[in-house]
Formats: sequence, structure tokens, C-alpha cells
Amino acid sequence: MNDVREVICGPRRRLPWWFLVGLGAAGASLAAVRGAYRGTFLDAWLSIGVLLALVGVLALGMVTTRVSADAYGVHCRTLLRRRSVPWGDITGLRILLKHEDNHRIPEVRRVGLVLRNGRRRLLPLPQCGLPDDRAEFDAVVNALHALHVRHGTPDSSHIPVISRRTAGSSASWALVLCALLLAGAGAAAWAVPDSTSYARAWQSAVPCAAGTGATERRDCLTTVSAVIAKAEVHRPKQSSWLYFADGRPLERLAVSREGAQGFRPDDGVEVTFWRDRVMKVSGAHHVWREHVSAAGEMAVLAAALALTAGYPAARVLLRLRGRRLPDGEVLPSALPFVGVLVGTALWLLPFCYRHPTDPFTSPATIAWAAGGSAATAGLFALAWRATRVRTPRAAAESTGKAGAAGEVFVAARFLEQTDYNPHFFGTHIVLGDGPPAVTPHSGPGRFAAKPIPVERLTVKGVRRLRGSDGDTVPGDWHIAELDDAGSPVRLAAAPDDLTRIIRELRPAAG
Repeated sequence: MNDVREVICGPRRRLPWWFLVGLGAAGASLAAVRGAYRGTFLDAWLSIGVLLALVGVLALGMVTTRVSADAYGVHCRTLLRRRSVPWGDITGLRILLKHEDNHRIPEVRRVGLVLRNGRRRLLPLPQCGLPDDRAEFDAVVNALHALHVRHGTPDSSHIPVISRRTAGSSASWALVLCALLLAGAGAAAWAVPDSTSYARAWQSAVPCAAGTGATERRDCLTTVSAVIAKAEVHRPKQSSWLYFADGRPLERLAVSREGAQGFRPDDGVEVTFWRDRVMKVSGAHHVWREHVSAAGEMAVLAAALALTAGYPAARVLLRLRGRRLPDGEVLPSALPFVGVLVGTALWLLPFCYRHPTDPFTSPATIAWAAGGSAATAGLFALAWRATRVRTPRAAAESTGKAGAAGEVFVAARFLEQTDYNPHFFGTHIVLGDGPPAVTPHSGPGRFAAKPIPVERLTVKGVRRLRGSDGDTVPGDWHIAELDDAGSPVRLAAAPDDLTRIIRELRPAAG
């Protein structure tokens, strides 16, 4: 790639895009003719024509997009504008991944530029959305990097791969989700006093006395006799309906599935009204009651929404904690904080249900809240320690003994296919009582083991996991970069296990 002089990227598979452009032109013609003929915008054919025209405009924008690079920089041309960025203003390239964790949607790869002023710009091309496009995408990225090395001053020879679990990715979605959940929690908490007063008013309501005026009848119970005409039973998540004969006292009433199943046609019932709502339907064999949300339920809803907001908040916290990490390095998982949220829910939700409005009126509730808060603080401290960023260190810098005698199987894997790791079959490395070897099992015994040629290996360095290392490696593992007789090889393992493996490799590797 050192002889690359120019890179030109256009959309692949142009024929489908041109077909959509033609379809959009036909839609625009249809909309113009229909609008002139009918003279109104409220027409189905006109709406279809406008929709096709919009699709055609989008397709035209895609088919006319072009990205090129030469000795002067990177040039982007779209339907509405042109833009050029000189190599001197670019500090590096990035590969951005989308849908990397969704197996139903193909993984999408795009290229971004990191500018010297700190801003980042996403290029419209090249894009990789299918496995067959990966080789061409990698070739274009390598060509862009070669031009950057020749005509610019990149900060690093490494092109980071940015995904949702790496440093350098945006946390805006997590902030928005956290804000929405907290807003919902605040609204639910605000409704707790109203729910309390509403439930108490319903429980204390009495039948209306004779001669009560129409205005006063709203706050007392009014009972009316009626006859069930029919009952429609729908699915559990849909409303079922009770229909009344002659449309009296109302035509129909939305009830639960169980409520509709309890009544039959021609059943005589009594319908109870309170505050202009039907609160109860009483029959000879079944009684349906309108559900009244208690204060405890609203308090539990508020607490549940607040706890749910804790997960995106934890994602934001981990990104802030790892803000000094290089782009592309994998951040610690937020799962330890999920344990904190689950542990908190075990004591907080029952507490909110039992004491929604007066949580600190007795020594028992104060002790309950204090003990739960202490447990949450302890779980948070453990999660904070579990998600700390461990700096890789070479085996020579570590302390401790080399290990006990006997065979020890260590979970580790080589990320390249080699003669001692054919078809990526290795999952463990066995140490002790013989040369290190790659095995497809965790022992005991060296069945199917492939000896590692330690005399060919040279340890180049140890680093944290990057997005380019794939999503099959646990996020808390480290990577040892090795040289296998001129070929780069990566070895992944947990930090302590990797240190132990490198000790076994260094004596022979020199």
C-alpha cells in the first residue's frame, strides 16, 4: 500500500439505487399530475407520489456520494455540498462499528476522521454492511492510512475500532435514556400524594342519600341496575368489554379479561358510579372492581424507574472513569453495577411499597433504610473495585513466584491461526511438567495438546483489550503482542494468568 496515489470510493451496487431514483421520478410525476388534476392535497395517489419522490431524493443522494483521497487530503462530495480536509489537519483514522452485538442485524463498519482541533468527522463512504464487503473495506482503509502516513503526521500507526463497549464512543444515548427514566421516576413520585388521597377517598365513599343533589352525587356512590347484553373476551394484553342492554346506564365498559369471563348475557348486575366513573359491577356470581392504584404501587414504580436509570448512568460513569484511555480500548463491563441495582431493589422496593409517604416515622423503618443503604454502599464499593482499569505490565515487572509445580491449565487463547493453534481450536494453555502447550480443554492431561514453539516467540508488549481484537474475548482480559518468527501473534488471557504465561515464554524467547 506504500505506492498508493489516490483512493476513490463510490456506492457499491449502484443499480438498485438508480432504480429507486427512477421510481422517485415517476412518483414526482404522479404527484404533479394528480395535484393538477384533483387540485387537493388530500388524495391517496398524491400521497404515494410524494412518498416515492422523497425516496428518490434519498437514493439520488446516495448514488451521487463520493469520497476520494490524494496527496492533498480527503475530499467528500454529496448531493448538497463538497468538503475537503487536508492531511495536516487529520491526526488519525477510526473505524466505527454499529450493531456489533446484534446477531439479527449485519454489523456496519464506517470510517471516521480525528481532527487536530479535537473534532471528529464521519465519512459517508466507505461502508461495510455485509461479510463479502469486508475485504474491500479493509483494503480502502489501509490505502487511506498509507496516504495519511505518506502525506500527513498521524499520531499512531494503529487504527482504533470504536464500538459501544470501547473508549472513544459516544455516551449521548445513555444520557438521554437516563434522563427520560429519571423524569418518569419523578413524575411517578409526584403522583404518590394524589394516589394516596384518591385511594382514601374511594375507601371512605358511602352510598348517596335520598335527595342528594347532582353535584354532591359525584363524591358518593350511586348504584344503578342493569342487564348484561354480551361480554367480549379478548387477549390478556387487550381490553375486554361488557355491553349493557338498551345502552343503559352506558353502552359498554372496558374490563379485564377475568372480569369479562365472569359475566353471561342476560345477567342482572348493579353498576356503581363514583366521580363519574364505573368503579364496580356486581352480579350474582361475579364482581368486577376498577383497579385503584395505591400510593405504594406508585412509589414502587418511581423506585423501579430510578433503579433502571442506574444502568445507563453506570455506562456514563465508566466512560468518564476511562476518559484517559486511548480510543478503541475496551471499557470494563457495567454488569457489576447491575448487581448493585438488583441488590438495592431487594430492599428498596418493599420499603417503598410499605412506607410510600412516611418512610422515617419509626425506628424500624429508619433501621430498614439505614441497613439497606449500607448494603448498597458495600455493593457499590465492590462494583467500583471490579470495574477498575488495570494497567498491563510485563512479567518482568511483576512480583511473586513463578507458580507451583505440576500441570496448571490456564484459560487463554491465541487470536491468530498458527501451527500450534489450527482453526482457533485452543481455549487453554497448560504450564508445568513440560513445555507450554495449547489445548482445547481445561484438563487434566495433555490430550490433543499442541506444544508452543517458545524458541520462535518474542514478547513485544502487553496491552489492554481493543475493539479490533473482536467481541469473543472477555472485556477484563489483556493482550500480549508476540512475534512468531516475523509474524505478529496475539495472546489473550486474564491479567494474572497472562503474566504467568509470559514468564514461561520469556526464558526461551529471550
